[in-house]
Amino acid sequence: MHTEDIEYTIDGESFTGYLAYDDSIEGKRPAILLVHEWWGLNDFTREEAERLAAEGYTAFALDMYGTGVGADNPTDAAALMNKTIATEGAPLKRFQAALDLINAHETVEAGQVAAQGYCFGGAVALTMARLGLPLKGVVSFHGALQTDIKFNPGDVKAQIQVYTGGDDDMIPAQDVANFVQEMQNGGVRFDVISYPGAKHGFTNPAATGRGEKFGIPLAYNEDAANDAYEGAIAFYSKIFGGFGE
Repeated sequence: MHTEDIEYTIDGESFTGYLAYDDSIEGKRPAILLVHEWWGLNDFTREEAERLAAEGYTAFALDMYGTGVGADNPTDAAALMNKTIATEGAPLKRFQAALDLINAHETVEAGQVAAQGYCFGGAVALTMARLGLPLKGVVSFHGALQTDIKFNPGDVKAQIQVYTGGDDDMIPAQDVANFVQEMQNGGVRFDVISYPGAKHGFTNPAATGRGEKFGIPLAYNEDAANDAYEGAIAFYSKIFGGFGE
C-alpha cells in the first residue's frame, strides 16, 4: 500500500490531500475522490481512502479547508464549513483542483473517477454532480440533500447513490422526498437507501462519542455503516465495468 500526503496550491493557498493506492497492481485503474466531514481532513477520511485503495482503486482524500486546517468541536467545524460555502466559487474550485490532480496521476485511468463524501462532503459531492462535472458516480453518506442549484435533464453525468439515516435529525424525511423528486425531474439515475433508526454520521465510529460530548444527534451504526460500504463497493464495480470483482 502506497500512501502519501500531497500538497497542492489553489490561488496561492496551500491544500494537502491524502493519496492511497495498492502499488502491487500494475496498470491504470479507476479513482475515487473522498470529501471529508465538516471536521476537516482527518484520520477517519484517510482510513476510508486506504479501505478503497485495498479494493484496488486509487483513492484521494481531498482538502476543502487548507493545509492543517480542521476542527475538534462543532462550533469551529460549522464556521469552517460555512466559510467555505460562503466563499464564492470555492467548493467547485477546490473540488476541481483535486479532480484534475487525480485524473493526471500515473495510476489512474483518466475520466474514470467517482466521488464519495460524508456529511458536508456528501453535500459537496452531490453539488459537483448537479453542476455536471465529469464523474462516473457519486456516493453520499449522510450528506445534506437540499440545494438551490437548478439543472436540466442530461446535465448530471454521474450516477448517484445516497445513504441516509431514517432517524437523522439533520436530514429529515421531507429533504429526502424533495431530493427524490429533484433527481426524477432531472432524469438522473440514482438510488436512495435509508436505514431505520440510523442517526447522522452513522458511518463514523467516532460519531457516538462526539454526539455525547457535544450534545448533538450523532451516532455510529455498525450495521448501517457496513451495509453502506458494501453497497458503495458494488456500485463502483458496476459503474466501472466490473472493476474489483
